[in-house]
Amino acid sequence: MSIKLRIEQRVEDVPKWLPIATSVGSVVVAFILGGIIFKIVGGKPLQALSFFYQAVFGSWAVFSDTMVKATPLILIGIACALAFKMRLWNIGAEGQFYAGAFGASMVVLVPLIPEDSPKVIVIGMMLLMGMLFGGIWGFIPGYLRAKYKVNEIITTLMLNYIIINWNNFWIFDQWSDRGFQMTATFDRVAWLPRLADYAKEIPAFSGVTLHLGVVFGLVAAVIVWWIFRFSRWGYEIKLIGDNPTAARYAGINISRNIILVMAFSGALAGLAGMAEISGVVHRLQESISPGYGFTGIIVAWLAKLNPFAIIPVSVLFAGLIVAGRELQPAGLSFLLQGIILFMLISSDVLLRYKIRLVRTGEESA
Repeated sequence: MSIKLRIEQRVEDVPKWLPIATSVGSVVVAFILGGIIFKIVGGKPLQALSFFYQAVFGSWAVFSDTMVKATPLILIGIACALAFKMRLWNIGAEGQFYAGAFGASMVVLVPLIPEDSPKVIVIGMMLLMGMLFGGIWGFIPGYLRAKYKVNEIITTLMLNYIIINWNNFWIFDQWSDRGFQMTATFDRVAWLPRLADYAKEIPAFSGVTLHLGVVFGLVAAVIVWWIFRFSRWGYEIKLIGDNPTAARYAGINISRNIILVMAFSGALAGLAGMAEISGVVHRLQESISPGYGFTGIIVAWLAKLNPFAIIPVSVLFAGLIVAGRELQPAGLSFLLQGIILFMLISSDVLLRYKIRLVRTGEESA
């Protein structure tokens, strides 16, 4: 009597622990495979892991740098989760990030408000303009999908290139700082408050770069979690994503929800762009994103579209970005991100199918 491996499609509900287990398992296996590859090319995996920990969590100042990198990932991850929940494949968070950065920069560089405006007005206006421009960049593919059934994957992806080149026109020409590929530095009134700004009162904050943008991410996580859990709109989003036919039969306006979800998703990604230029770069320049918009997609999937789970996952990927600047060989952090994505996609099989070991006698019976 022999034993066979059988893969069967799940007919019952997926156990609540399984999505979490597959995400954690994807990361663990990715680090193991990354360590094997690192060993093959002549590295020392355990030393590299120790270095990764020190570079990401070694001190409060170092961890604050990690959180600075995690801030846009939190906002973009939540933006992607919101769209993915309704089976809208927003691949344009990178472009919406740049759109938000452009809109926020207009407040300072045009300028849109008097130059002697107080900080709270400047920051508030930058926040609104960042979300507005990001929202517009999400609205366009949402409208095309809702009204003309245009594939949002194509439109969001193409809009990334349009906004990046639009930004470059202004950066290299109209707003260029003495011919350099960047604008002039914003006045400090347009900088998001950082903990380092209060080092005189609290010496422990010296060198700590964490800024107010991280609060935007945490608040966004709470708001989107509440929408998913308690609001009627959240129920409509989930129902449309799970069963559009049932949603239409229930009288839900699917077209309107497509537009609203894509616009809100874009607004959150635009807020990430605003937080990056106001809290970190303090100017508009060509390269303000190391691929936040695309990494945010992995973050959202690894977190299983849970707004609160997105926070620790963003910290993990931010750590890969921070440690990746020092790890050798270069590109190891991107290799790990790629392996995590591959393992995550592979592990989704376990959510749709279950694996059983059966005896041949049982199978024939």
